[in-house]
Amino acid sequence: MVRKKALSSKPKPSAAAEKSENRRPSNAERSAYFARREAAKVLRSVLQGDAQRHAVGSIKSLVYGPSVKNKKATFALVCQTLKHLPIIKNVLESAAILNSKWKRQEELIYIIVYDILFGQEISLVGGDAEKFLIGRKNALQSALAKLLVGKKVRSIEDLIDFYQPPDVSKPCCVRVNTLKADVDCALLELGKQFTVRKDDIVPDLLILPPHTDLHNHPLVLNGSVFLQGKASSMVAAVLAPKPGWEVLDACSAPGNKTVHLAALMRGKGKIIACELNKDRIKRLEDTVRLSGATNIEVLHGDFLNLNPKDPSFSKIRAILLDPSCSGSGTTAQRLDYLLPSHATDVTDTERLKKLSAFQKKALAHALSFPAVERVVYSTCSVNQIENEDVIMSVLPLATSHGFQLVTPFPQWHRRGLPVFRGSENLLRTDPIEDQEGFFIALFVKKSNINDSEEQNGIRNNPRTISTQKRHFKRYSHVNRKNILMPAVYSGALKIWYFRLILQRRTRRTKLV
Repeated sequence: MVRKKALSSKPKPSAAAEKSENRRPSNAERSAYFARREAAKVLRSVLQGDAQRHAVGSIKSLVYGPSVKNKKATFALVCQTLKHLPIIKNVLESAAILNSKWKRQEELIYIIVYDILFGQEISLVGGDAEKFLIGRKNALQSALAKLLVGKKVRSIEDLIDFYQPPDVSKPCCVRVNTLKADVDCALLELGKQFTVRKDDIVPDLLILPPHTDLHNHPLVLNGSVFLQGKASSMVAAVLAPKPGWEVLDACSAPGNKTVHLAALMRGKGKIIACELNKDRIKRLEDTVRLSGATNIEVLHGDFLNLNPKDPSFSKIRAILLDPSCSGSGTTAQRLDYLLPSHATDVTDTERLKKLSAFQKKALAHALSFPAVERVVYSTCSVNQIENEDVIMSVLPLATSHGFQLVTPFPQWHRRGLPVFRGSENLLRTDPIEDQEGFFIALFVKKSNINDSEEQNGIRNNPRTISTQKRHFKRYSHVNRKNILMPAVYSGALKIWYFRLILQRRTRRTKLV
């Protein structure tokens, strides 16, 4: 009798609960269920990459990859969960409701707790995780109330105010994939819905207003245009490989710069796309497939282990080196401010030293390939240790191999920090004024320097000379010893240039 009574004393689920559990889920409920699972997978990759300081991709690149179906809902869930993550972790710890089983699915738990406390109301229709957490909704809400009291704030808005993302009004940039589309045709097609213009630096880049959402646009889905920032698009354009060349992209995933190289080469020649991380190889292959490029060979391996004397690399004429870096110049675009490490780290000096050591080694290796004529080194970092310091340390080796720094995009006004003679040849973009912080250096073999100058619009360009003079004048207080001589040479070059112009005009007058 006692046993029977004990069994009968167990509370029975209400009729409404039974009906909710047994009814067929609606389309919206099914969509929300799968979006939570997709968001949990992306969140796991993001958090693991952040913890190891070696991300497989940015939040946007992971969400908008081909494997995620419900992109908009998944992106919103991931971003909002990350924004509320410190609060969610505090609530779960205070409520003490997770056992070892659910801790193994912590990313999914974070997503569902966000929905329960801050997002949409979740019905009992769902998976076991949803049912488990909904059954403990009161405990979660009670823990949240205690947290508000403990932090001495009155509302949820006050609690999350610190985690609000900055207002980034960056223009939307798309690079036209000329393997599949014509720039003017893409301009016309996008112009039907948006205000769009051509960029004044990169020929195949189009600029649209901030917050323009093109992720589901047919031109993006079929690979006719790629969502790519202006500074990122500059890199391949600076390398400027010619059709028919053999080119090596040393650290190529996710592949936007790789397929840009293929477009610049008009699909002719050969590109070896080297990538060490096996998780990023699939993303690279997906990008190549979407672009329609047929001259790209994906190589899964370590660039530093490639033998420059190997006959298979004997015809490599250009190398694009965009190595792993801190990403400090694109934290806003990558949404890195949402990651746990952003809230705890001020500057990871040891990590920067390790990155810099790898970057120096990789650049020295790139310069050692015997047939190489052009090498571009680029980072999305604003740190001198990853940029000017790397170039300065490798410059003697580059000179011994017959390389010289050449000015990319002479009309660009922002140059390298004046820490060594020749830094005016480096290119920088500013994370605030240009909405991206990039660094680009171009090495060219001296035997090919004239062709390179013509290609980059440097020869006899008075605008280049005035830009260099402004560069030295602006930073003359930093290191006068290093920058005085180039400034003098720039003035002499300017005088020579105007004399040349005067001579040409005199000749033309005589001919007339």
